[in-house]
Amino acid sequence: MKTMVDLTGPIAADLQRTVGIFDEEVRSDLPFLNRLLDQVRSYRGKLLRPKLLLLSGKATGDLRQEHVVLAAVVEMVHMATLVHDDVLDEADVRRRSPTVNMTWGNEGAVLLGDYLISHSYHLCSSLGSTQASRRIAAVTNTICEGELMQIEHRGDFTLSEATYLEIIRRKTAALTSICCDLGAATSGAGVEVIENMAAFGRDIGIAFQIVDDLLDLTATESEIGKTVGRDAELGKLTLPLIRFLDQAGPQERHRLLAILSDTDANKTEQILLVLNGSDAMDYAMAMARSYIQSAVAQLSGLPAGDAKDALIAAAEFVLQRRQ
Repeated sequence: MKTMVDLTGPIAADLQRTVGIFDEEVRSDLPFLNRLLDQVRSYRGKLLRPKLLLLSGKATGDLRQEHVVLAAVVEMVHMATLVHDDVLDEADVRRRSPTVNMTWGNEGAVLLGDYLISHSYHLCSSLGSTQASRRIAAVTNTICEGELMQIEHRGDFTLSEATYLEIIRRKTAALTSICCDLGAATSGAGVEVIENMAAFGRDIGIAFQIVDDLLDLTATESEIGKTVGRDAELGKLTLPLIRFLDQAGPQERHRLLAILSDTDANKTEQILLVLNGSDAMDYAMAMARSYIQSAVAQLSGLPAGDAKDALIAAAEFVLQRRQ
């Protein structure tokens, strides 16, 4: 199986240029702001979204300077969402380091997220066409809608599976979808290919968030490098809990709802005890797997090559990641 590092092979030089553009764009003449931006750079991780954009471009045509710029743009948007998410989730740790909100407070974190978003639009404006800028802006709106939907449904223990999927389609999958869409569109691919690539990115994003929600229940902070257990503490139902509440008898439902309603900050162990013996975790993982299978099927019409292989490996990686 390829790792995320292996995926860099077909696009290594372009990915390096993407990182350079990102760093150049957000450099400031204020030393304290550069220190804050250095902290955000530690969030980069595996650069999944820029890789998806570049690989989608390479799999459907030739990479251009526009691809590299757009890859930096989507990473800025992603970084902004991480900074803002940590405020919303009151998270303390990201990439095994204190979050921006922990070190600079919520005010600093919110403004830094806004700073990154504004820089992403500034960078987009350097492109000849305004279409990419408009589409990135639309997707940013969609991400905000997803987050607002999630806030609206905090403490809603009647949340349906369909609504959960709509929330994660907006807050997570919209960005991975536009990465693959813009990668193909910028290469000059046809409408059908662009639509298939957008669907590939959407399905990967949905699976990614389902797995992320599973890790929030089952992983430790040292394993995944960020605060865990926050979904349940904040009253956010994720797929395993939705499945359990839908299938359980009255007594088991009451038991789980009592835990979720409790003000105790450490609910994860109790929740896992309740879920033990049910199909809730397996059901969620099976759904993530089905989205990955759907994603890979979208690539069937692409010509064989390293970029296509890397996209398939990226999809498979989503199911096996522990961070």
